[in-house]
Amino acid sequence: MHSGRYISQMLILVVIMMTGGELFSQTITNPEDEYARIRTLAFSGNYSEAEPAAWNLVKQYPAYGDARVLLGRILAWQGQYDDATAVIDTLLQTDPENVDANEALRDIRRWSRDRSQQNTPPTDIRAGYFFDTFSEPYERFWQVFSLGAGHRFSWGTAVATVNLGHISQGAPENVTDNDLQFSAEAWPELSKNNYAYAAYAYSPGPWFPKHRAALEIWQTLPAKFAVSAGINYYYFDNSIYIGTISLEKYLGDWWFSARTYLYFKDIGVTTSFYLTARRYFGTTDYLQLTVGAGTAPDEPFDIMTDIERQSATSVRLSYFNQISSYWSFRVGAGYSYEKYNETSYRNRFEGNVGLIRGIGKVR
Repeated sequence: MHSGRYISQMLILVVIMMTGGELFSQTITNPEDEYARIRTLAFSGNYSEAEPAAWNLVKQYPAYGDARVLLGRILAWQGQYDDATAVIDTLLQTDPENVDANEALRDIRRWSRDRSQQNTPPTDIRAGYFFDTFSEPYERFWQVFSLGAGHRFSWGTAVATVNLGHISQGAPENVTDNDLQFSAEAWPELSKNNYAYAAYAYSPGPWFPKHRAALEIWQTLPAKFAVSAGINYYYFDNSIYIGTISLEKYLGDWWFSARTYLYFKDIGVTTSFYLTARRYFGTTDYLQLTVGAGTAPDEPFDIMTDIERQSATSVRLSYFNQISSYWSFRVGAGYSYEKYNETSYRNRFEGNVGLIRGIGKVR
């Protein structure tokens, strides 16, 4: 994506040079009045006049940050997201703390992602598979098969899923058993600067938690930062609470997250810390790496035996790809070096794969 942005900047310069005699022949004596005139044209939808006039204003007053932000928005309103990003990035190189520029860049990225979503059907069906295994102090192989559906509403996306769990556990228990779980998740957009994640799951069987609930709220900040805070709740034989706080940052084609988990136990609060780096390829595709350590789990308690974990150091790698407007998939793998009693450790491996198929017309 960086190379695409540089190409966009070069194309912009070429356009400026090739059309300079026509676009910039008019000398501007009062930039504030011209800015107000261009803003009125843009807000009325007259982009054919507003865009060249904005280029002219930026050319004659290159240090006029508000004019450059307005030009970036005008380009974005016409769907020219790469050009708009290049215009705003040029300003941020000299004024990285410009609040209006950072807000505009966040909007452009969101509009770009929304446009990508608009190229997919609003409804989908999805299937997934997950496994988690270790061999100390006994062999355990836990698998989850998932089937669900999602829909993109005006307020956000919601997903309902049925999960079938299958456990194979060796001596001394020698258990082979199945379990069902019914779950619902939602990602509502509360405002242009706030969004949330909410989830609830119920299981009538012995292996999944009987109840699982989660709520997390994000707040976007200037300079492409965001913070979040949330709580996870599980009920097996008793209630378990795990809090989480994160700090996130977009940097070009990268997204970074630093997240802390707080495990509230009778003996006190234990913690863990995880770092995630995600590299975007285009608007939706990404490769993600997560590393971390501590006494609080970073993944949901998926099965009763997860409670055995006292601490762990782990690494996970995942990849998401939108193959077409109708198909996308994800795949991931992880490894943990895990303490399960006062003196013993074990190797733990996991993997997952998922497939999403859009239904209906692309809009």
